[in-house]
Amino acid sequence: MFSLLLAIIYMAFISLGLPDSLLGSAWPVMRLEFGADVSFAGVISMIISAGTIVSSLLSERLTKRFGAGLVTAVSVGMTAAALFGFSVSSALWMLCLWAVPYGLGAGAVDAALNNYVALHYSSRHMSWLHCFWGVGAAVSPYIMSACLASSGQWRQGYRTVSIIQAALTAALFLSLPMWRGGKKERAQTGGEESPLLGIRGALGIPGVPYILLAFFGYCAAESTAGLWASSYLVEARGIDAKTAASFASLFYLGITVGRFLNGFAADKMGDKRMIRVGVCVAAAGALLIALPTGADVPALSGLVVFGLGCAPVYPCVIHSTPYNFGAENSQAIIGIQMASAYVGTTVMPPVFGLIAQHVSIRLYPYFLMAFILLLAVMTERINRLKSGARTR
Repeated sequence: MFSLLLAIIYMAFISLGLPDSLLGSAWPVMRLEFGADVSFAGVISMIISAGTIVSSLLSERLTKRFGAGLVTAVSVGMTAAALFGFSVSSALWMLCLWAVPYGLGAGAVDAALNNYVALHYSSRHMSWLHCFWGVGAAVSPYIMSACLASSGQWRQGYRTVSIIQAALTAALFLSLPMWRGGKKERAQTGGEESPLLGIRGALGIPGVPYILLAFFGYCAAESTAGLWASSYLVEARGIDAKTAASFASLFYLGITVGRFLNGFAADKMGDKRMIRVGVCVAAAGALLIALPTGADVPALSGLVVFGLGCAPVYPCVIHSTPYNFGAENSQAIIGIQMASAYVGTTVMPPVFGLIAQHVSIRLYPYFLMAFILLLAVMTERINRLKSGARTR
């Protein structure tokens, strides 16, 4: 039963990644049909991000009340409904309306699943689960592309992913008895017998502000690296657009492959060492990107190295949360970690866009280094706090 549930959770992580690339891959066609500006995709994306932040902050209350299994099943069902809503929308305001349950469902399932896996499975499974998220994010553009090629309809792409999500929703509801069920699950995950910690209570735990800053820094670096990689390579390094685009995609491939490989080492090395290795590799990647050389190889390879360095950080930070702050507090803390992550992902890439426009896009690698440094400093502060607590 435990292995079957793990397989279902793996599928849930693939489904979590599936919708994330749909809007970007479909928008060039969608905007023509709706007569929208290119920039309006950012409005829809911001509504989705706002929903994920809200549901992440509410995840502790929801999971304690209903259990991780039911929250996950309902949340995936919400995303399935929202994706179907996108496929039948006939106006921009309808897309904005359906973006609300889209975001709410994504944030709730992300926080609930991450906490459940952190409590019940080893670090290697956390790395592999986030690798499977990358698989979902990589597959959805191909689904959209195939639908556009066969029928010319972006709506069919959304409808196809919606059907996949609906099938997973049914599987999740059927699996509810396997999620340690009722009171037993709630007792093991800080259930209804324990009081709600809440945002204020979580922030009062020593080290929690540090982990939020670390998570913010990591997600700011990762999302900025991915969004602006091609532009930096073309405008600052003079690399042709086709080569730049292919290596920008290799950044994400580096994260996905890195998480798969990290799964084999995570249990032996432990979360703390894996995070340190990731920080060092990511810093080396940023330095390669920044090297003032006329050759293309350092900058191109630096992007791949930076992706490999990013790979262990997110899953290992999440997996270490129950250890660092207590299993009874982990759902509340992971919820606000997710919110901090979404803020970093949503806010900082546009900030760098302003820097690139008004100062110089050549600051790209130094911008990445600054957030990797923030990540390193904050995680080491948590390590010192934990070491001090053990010696007292």
